Amino acid sequence: MASSPLAPSMLASVLGVTVSLSGKAWRWRGGNMALDDTESADARELNRTILDQLLLTRGVAEDDLERHAQPTLRGFLPDPAIFRDMETAATRLAHSVTTGERVTIYGDYDVDGATSAALLVELLRQLGLEAGYYIPDRLLEGYGPSGEALVRLGEAGSQLIVTVDCGAMAHEALGMARDAGVDVIVVDHHKCSAELPPAAALVNPNRLDESDAGAAHGHLAAVGVAFLLGVALVRCLRGKGWFGDYRREPDLMGLLDLVALGTVADVAALHGLNRAFVAQGLKVLARRDRIGMAALMDASRLTRAPQASDLGFALGPRINAGGRIGESTLGVRLLTTTDPEEARAIAAQLSQLNEERRAIEGEVQEAAEAQLARQHNMAVQVISGYGWHPGVIGIVAGRIKEKTGKPAVVIALDEAQGKGSGRSISGVDLGAAIIAAREAGLLVAGGGHAMAAGLTIDPARLSEFAAFLDTRLARDVDRARSDAALLLDLALAPGGLTPELVETLEAAGPYGVGWPAPRVAVGPVRIVKADIVGKDHLRVIASGNDGRSFKAIAFRAGETEMGQTLLHRSTGRRFHLAGRVKLDDWGNRPAAELHLEDAAFAD
Repeated sequence: MASSPLAPSMLASVLGVTVSLSGKAWRWRGGNMALDDTESADARELNRTILDQLLLTRGVAEDDLERHAQPTLRGFLPDPAIFRDMETAATRLAHSVTTGERVTIYGDYDVDGATSAALLVELLRQLGLEAGYYIPDRLLEGYGPSGEALVRLGEAGSQLIVTVDCGAMAHEALGMARDAGVDVIVVDHHKCSAELPPAAALVNPNRLDESDAGAAHGHLAAVGVAFLLGVALVRCLRGKGWFGDYRREPDLMGLLDLVALGTVADVAALHGLNRAFVAQGLKVLARRDRIGMAALMDASRLTRAPQASDLGFALGPRINAGGRIGESTLGVRLLTTTDPEEARAIAAQLSQLNEERRAIEGEVQEAAEAQLARQHNMAVQVISGYGWHPGVIGIVAGRIKEKTGKPAVVIALDEAQGKGSGRSISGVDLGAAIIAAREAGLLVAGGGHAMAAGLTIDPARLSEFAAFLDTRLARDVDRARSDAALLLDLALAPGGLTPELVETLEAAGPYGVGWPAPRVAVGPVRIVKADIVGKDHLRVIASGNDGRSFKAIAFRAGETEMGQTLLHRSTGRRFHLAGRVKLDDWGNRPAAELHLEDAAFAD
């Protein structure tokens, strides 16, 4: 294969596409990388060129390519001591280990909370301490630690409580625990206010008083922070001479399957340390050592080695289903059990709950979309309804965000209050806006991070709240949307769409938020066949001038302008197609296919 030189594009758009069928300009993510004459060059040299270019366009410095090409913990793990309160937290937890104190891990009910709790329970178990766990009920108790629950745990004998993925804003609850004589360590990643809650230690890279070195890791999910606490704890115990002939050090690397799942499912940015966590965690997952994780993969019909996308779209939603519409402790129970039969039963139950969640989500989605037409001029879509299930509003907010290209907040109302969940777009800090709305008295409670937030609101304040977000975020949303374009990494003819190309592109992974999967443009092509499969999915067979054909599929795109054009107005026209390259391994011979995101006329 051969490629044209890699140089910054002198064109304003890729392939001359200034307005695609979805209304976007196509632009290079970084340098111009167009492949031609794909039959004749040194494959190893080309693969390395593509890999380097993918890393460079994702912000890697040229002298740091080798470290990012093979992301390892050795290359990215910081000294945990850079984080404020980390040494205090590790020392306090080490005291519990050496004295046999009763410890309870208090986790959130989502995947990040479940994996964080499971990680600390498993780590302490390996250290000889059987810790308990407590996961609040989403509907009855809501998000975050309640003072009543913390006091009850103390009264039941817990001398130390570690909150994970929650607690950074729980001033009142932690005050009640302190007054009851219960020590609480907070391990979190959500935004903090200047005034910190009264905890024995608060480990959170997003503390406003965090060091620059610690704040550089503000993209970590809570499970990543919990892992770093585990590293600090083992180091502390090692310094005390705790390990010896009769006590082995725990297998920290074996916990990375939990870190990978929580990181991807919480949509944390996959660059730097997070990318190393996920890359190494996927290797642990492939071994299927954790009984509960293996059962979850079996329930998901996942027989090959898992990829990062499987964590977000297959495993994560099943864990989440327990907290959303079922029993909140199911995820932690599954991830910490040592009984294969129990693991299979819980995994099956979570799969059933996930199916029920999809049906509920569909009903709320339909009702939410009916409101969109009345809000077309709003910078942030604030949508609410009585009787909506609070367990699915975050998912629906994400769908509305994708549909409109704007931040969305979906609120489930009852007579007393509304529970809301928001999702944002790149460049718009929704979490900070929610905190500001709370401080302005518009919310009963609220917090989050840049891309996701939660809130509790008096229904009478809905209009004021929507106006507040519109005023505060309008400029940021306009700027983010004006910069929106379909960013491409590679342009090629259909003959270049091969399984070998898929393998080359995957080498720069794992991909996710902050480290986007490569997007390619293929063409020019003619549409040989286009039809609808499943629920509004567009399937296309396309053929190029080189005589090669390939399959493309666009999910939930049948009613879009692109879908209708390719279905009904493609005769005699040539197109460029853009999307992500995936491997279709269902047949006898694996083939590359395109997960279609956009299309444009080629002539």
